[in-house]
Amino acid sequence: MVSPIFLCTFASEKPLLRWKMKKLTIVMLLLIMALAASAATEQEAAGRVRYKGGPAFIYRIYLTDKQESAHLLAHPTRFLSRRSVERRKRQGLAVDSTDLPVSRRYLRLIESKDVAIVGQSRWQNTVLVRVKDTTMIHRLRQLPCVRSSQLVWQAPDSVPAGVLKVKVHEHFEEHDSIPGSVYGNANDQIMLVKGDRLHDIAMRGEGMMIAVIDGGFKNVDKIPAFQRADIRGWRDFVEPESNAIFSATDHGTKVLSAMAVNVPFYYIGTAPKASYWLLRSEDQQTEQQVEEDYWTMAAEFADSVGCDLINSSLGYNEYDHPWMSYRQWQLDGRTAFVSRSASMLAAKGIILVNSAGNSGMGTWKKIGVPADADHIMTVGAVMESTPHKVAPFSSVGPTQDQRVKPDVVAIGAPTQLVNGRGVIMSDMGTSFSAPIICGLMACLWQAMPDKTAEEIIELVRESGDNSEHPDNIYGYGIPNFWRAYQIGSYKPYNPLSSH
Repeated sequence: MVSPIFLCTFASEKPLLRWKMKKLTIVMLLLIMALAASAATEQEAAGRVRYKGGPAFIYRIYLTDKQESAHLLAHPTRFLSRRSVERRKRQGLAVDSTDLPVSRRYLRLIESKDVAIVGQSRWQNTVLVRVKDTTMIHRLRQLPCVRSSQLVWQAPDSVPAGVLKVKVHEHFEEHDSIPGSVYGNANDQIMLVKGDRLHDIAMRGEGMMIAVIDGGFKNVDKIPAFQRADIRGWRDFVEPESNAIFSATDHGTKVLSAMAVNVPFYYIGTAPKASYWLLRSEDQQTEQQVEEDYWTMAAEFADSVGCDLINSSLGYNEYDHPWMSYRQWQLDGRTAFVSRSASMLAAKGIILVNSAGNSGMGTWKKIGVPADADHIMTVGAVMESTPHKVAPFSSVGPTQDQRVKPDVVAIGAPTQLVNGRGVIMSDMGTSFSAPIICGLMACLWQAMPDKTAEEIIELVRESGDNSEHPDNIYGYGIPNFWRAYQIGSYKPYNPLSSH
């Protein structure tokens, strides 16, 4: 028999024991969480390396004028290609002061052993300079040719480790073939917007030149599916310039595939006969405002070599440094540096097709920049399974000045693409609905070369299945490129109907 005193002791110790066990459990859980967090931190750290460049800064320098530019507007072929000049003439557009290069004399005044010039914009009359000591900027501000300056990049402590190489498939898999459809896996995304009807009358983008501004084009130089593509060249505008354009991200590879691949019964893009320039402006190591300058430099290059269209599946609103990020009230097409550049393109005779963004399910929800730019085509995404339903991630409008955005929508959830391994696959995003539209706008323009960039944009809007009541989720709707061709062929363009 147990003594009453022991019973009393055991009874009083049970709550204490439970409390101690509970406390031990909590401690163990906290320890496990700490170990998991530590492991995650170590894993994340293993994917990053220390930035090798040391402390450095990039500033955007705004210049006062171009009075001492070495070039004259009377001789535009000295700073623009003949194709670029002819594109303007065909559309009745004049070469103006924004086309003149930055003054060489001003560049000489700015550059020194402590100030490296890493880029410039003739359209916005700016210069990018890299310095290790910010006091050098105070000296530059004293120059009569300098209007103002803005910090757009600051060296990070660490950056992502290098991208791993992937094996390229020498051919598509046999089961990827769709014998009943010449477009293969791209069939639905082309048929939905009636792009096949343009192809049927031999409008496949021949004679049109498209620039693709992106972050990298992994293995495009090796993937057999791109061997038939007419790629005129490539340039890297990211500082420091590298040879990584074909070894970085495959985002641009996928974007390009939606337009340029031409392998019957496997995959045919929307503009398989167009020619292409591949331009890298996206810095994969950081997310800072300087990428807007890189984008602008790429767009100006596309103009100078004579490109007719630009596909940009890029957008910005939040940067690594909060003070660089945008607020929604700034989405007016005139505040962001990149949006000001994008809004100038139609006046140069170029159509910009830009993805709307993938923020629809987040706290931001709205389009980014330069999707807010004026006189461009902003593209949202719809579901492949239910094409008249907007993908929940697709960013919405309107712009701050109440312009309808997106302009149109196309399949983006998912889009069939070719990735950096040379494999046909599905991926989600407005990044991939945009090139579907861009390629077919090239085909439409090929069919009606007398139209201006603004007129082609308006025709595509007018052909949308929601053109009577455009909204800021679905835009003007799913365009019908055959209808756009018919409207443009039989109806004179009325500028008063422009939006």
